[in-house]
Amino acid sequence: MTVVVLSERLGDVLPAAALPALRTAKAVYAGEGVPPESWASFGIDGPAPAVVEDGAVVVATSAEPYPDAVVVTTPEPMGAALLDAAAVMHRLRSPGGCPWDAEQDHDSLRQYLVEETFELLEAIEDGDRAAMREELGDVLLQVLFHSRVAAEDADDPFDIDAVAAELVAKLVSRHPHVFAGNDPAVFDATSQEHRWEELKQVEKRRESSVDGVALGQPAVALAAKLVQRTRRAGFPVDLLPDGDDTGTALFAVTALAKLAGEDPETELRQVCRRFAAHVREAEAKARAEGVDSLSAEDWRRFWPS
Repeated sequence: MTVVVLSERLGDVLPAAALPALRTAKAVYAGEGVPPESWASFGIDGPAPAVVEDGAVVVATSAEPYPDAVVVTTPEPMGAALLDAAAVMHRLRSPGGCPWDAEQDHDSLRQYLVEETFELLEAIEDGDRAAMREELGDVLLQVLFHSRVAAEDADDPFDIDAVAAELVAKLVSRHPHVFAGNDPAVFDATSQEHRWEELKQVEKRRESSVDGVALGQPAVALAAKLVQRTRRAGFPVDLLPDGDDTGTALFAVTALAKLAGEDPETELRQVCRRFAAHVREAEAKARAEGVDSLSAEDWRRFWPS
């Protein structure tokens, strides 16, 4: 016998893989979770008997009562679990949900968005796949949380569906070579990057090449972004900031790295991580020899070669 397991989310949608079995079945029965009003659409002859004969098909929402059957499941649509995540966030924020979640607003949640983003960056740098999966979920939580809070705004409410719809519209409009059939301006990844910025500037009616750059981001990343934007606008290198002060020197190093095709923020983070690892290694070596307070000479002695 064969059991066709329906998706609770998709309702009366049969998986294509079940059609051959249904067409050749000796009988088609309704199992657990399939109401009589749906029988006609599935060609069901009646409720499943206690013992189902070979060659019959049972349509149900669970295969548990039939451990020896051939099971055909209904694939969930891509992104189905996102609906579950949105429903859980809605429940947590609603009356009778979590008191802490109910008290939060956009401002109180800002720190968690920053923290979760940096934890995701660390997982990516470590190449830790399990951590990446978890931290991506934590970043997704921030999007869901802010969207749920936004839905309660009295003057300008919007929800997660509005956020997703705006994202879809943006992706489609900025990829005409994919969704509109052709775009002669796009022929490789570099030309697509330039085309993206052109379409964005027209769409947002920006007056400056640096409009939309988040000035609150880390300074190295900010300098790199400004250089990237102005380079695309044809800005000459000789007009970049020039001087002997520390800030200008750091900007110059960042600009040269970005113009060379490097990501200075990532490069600096990698150096910082190596430095922190070396500090821990030296301190561990010192502790192993009973040295708790390190002098300059101690640091040099225990410093990794």
